[in-house]
Amino acid sequence: MSHFFKPFLTFILAFTLYFNAHAQKQNLAAKPNILLIFADDLGYMDCGFTGSRMMETPNIDALSKKGMVFTNAYAGAGNCAPSRAALISGQYSPRTGVYAVGSTTRGPVDLMRLAPVRNNVSLSPSFNTIAEGLKGEGYATAIFGKWHLAASKETQPQAQGFDLYTEGPKEQSAKGSNEAADPKGVSYLTDAAIKFMQNTKDKPFFAYLAHNAIHSKLEAKTETIAKFKKKGLSDKMAVYAACTYDFDASVGVVMEFLKKSGLEKNTLVIFTSDNGATQQSSQEPLRGNKGSYYEGGIREPFIAYWPGHIKAGSVNAAPIINLDLYPTFMSLAGNNKFRGDGEDLMPLLSGQKTETIRKSIYWYFPGYLDNPVIRGRDRVFRTRPVAVIRKGDFKLLLYLEEWMLDGGKTRINENNAVELYNIKTDEGEHLNLANTSEAKRDELLADLLSWMEKTKAPLPTKITATNKPVQGTVSGEN
Repeated sequence: MSHFFKPFLTFILAFTLYFNAHAQKQNLAAKPNILLIFADDLGYMDCGFTGSRMMETPNIDALSKKGMVFTNAYAGAGNCAPSRAALISGQYSPRTGVYAVGSTTRGPVDLMRLAPVRNNVSLSPSFNTIAEGLKGEGYATAIFGKWHLAASKETQPQAQGFDLYTEGPKEQSAKGSNEAADPKGVSYLTDAAIKFMQNTKDKPFFAYLAHNAIHSKLEAKTETIAKFKKKGLSDKMAVYAACTYDFDASVGVVMEFLKKSGLEKNTLVIFTSDNGATQQSSQEPLRGNKGSYYEGGIREPFIAYWPGHIKAGSVNAAPIINLDLYPTFMSLAGNNKFRGDGEDLMPLLSGQKTETIRKSIYWYFPGYLDNPVIRGRDRVFRTRPVAVIRKGDFKLLLYLEEWMLDGGKTRINENNAVELYNIKTDEGEHLNLANTSEAKRDELLADLLSWMEKTKAPLPTKITATNKPVQGTVSGEN
C-alpha cells in the first residue's frame, strides 16, 4: 500500500467515525420527551370533555382541545393491577398472569361455579418493561406515584427499568406534603415530576406520572369540597367531584410548566386512566363500572398532545388499548423492533391513518370480583370469569361459567354464555344481539377462542373436593 493511500484511509475512517457519532448525537437530541399522565379510577364519564355535567375538569378539557381525543380508548383490564401490567409490559393479561389486585377469588365462594385461575400479584422480571425499552434507547426514566406491580425487591420499579421512583407522600410520610393542602398527594407527585423533567438535560425523558387520585379513599381540599357543596351536591358526591377537580388542577400545573420551559415543543403528552370509575359514579350512558368488562369498566378518557405533530382538536374513533403505548413510545424513540400485543399509534397520531392495522382487541379475566356494578349482569359480583373481544363496531363477552358448565356452543342460544353488542349504535350495551345476529356472533366467538388458544389463556376449572375456592381479599383496594 502506498504512503499516500494509508493516511487517506485513516482520514476517511476518522471522518466516518466522527460523522456517525455526530449523527447519533443529533438523533438522540431529536428524540421526543414522553410524559404519561395516568389517573387512577377516573371513569370515561368523569371528565367535562367526555360529557360529565357534574365534574369540572377545565384543564383536562383544555388539553382535549389542543390535542387528539380518542373516543374508543380502553384500559388493558377492568381494574388497577392488570391494567398497569398490560401498559408496562405491552402484553395481554394471559401472558402476564396479572388479573386482579391480590386475588381472583373475591366475593362469596359458595356462589362461584368455577375455581378461578390463580393470580400473579406482581409483574415478572422476565418481561422487558416499557421503561427498560426506552432506557435502552437513551431515555432517562422515572415513575411518580402508583406502581402496584411489586411483591419483592426484584419487581420494584428500580429493578424494572426506572432510574427514579417517587412514591406518594403517604407512603413516605417523612417527606410528605401537608395533607390538608394536598390530601391525595397530587401536588407532591406533580412537583416531583416537574423537578425531574427540569433537571434532565442531556437525555430525552420518559416521565410516568401515575397519580393515586382519584382512587378511594376520596379526599380533597376543604375549599374545593365547599365549592361543590354550594352547587347542591351531597356530601359524598361533593368529595368525589372535589377530588377530581384537585386532580385536574395538577394537570394544569404540569402543562403550564411544559409551556413556560419550552419543553412542550418536543414532548408527547398522553393523558388517560387505568380503568373505569367505582360504583360511586354512574358512567351512564355507558354500562357498568370498575371491575366489570362492560364499557363503563374499561373505556377511558384519552388525549394525545404534541404541538406541531398532532392536530389540535382532532378526534379519532378507532378502538385502541393502553398496551399500544409501549410500541408507540418505542417507535418515537427510533426502535420499531418491539413485538408485543399492541400496535404503534403514531400513524394515527400524525393523521396519516385513521384506523389501526389490527382487527380486534381483547380482555381476559378468569376469576371473580365482588360488589356488583351499576346496571351489571350480576347482583353479587362485578364480574365472573369472562373473555371479551372488540372487533370493529361489535363487542362480544363470553361468560365462562355458562360456556364450560352449561353446554357451550351446543346450547349457545339458551345458556346465556354469550353477549353481543353493536357499540356504535348501542354504546350502553342494552340490546344483546347474540341470538339475532348469529353470523356476527359466531365470527367474533371464533376469533376470541382462537386468541385464547394463541395466548394460552388458562381456563378456570370445575370445582372438586380438592380445589374449592377460598375467598381472598385485599384491604383498602377494590
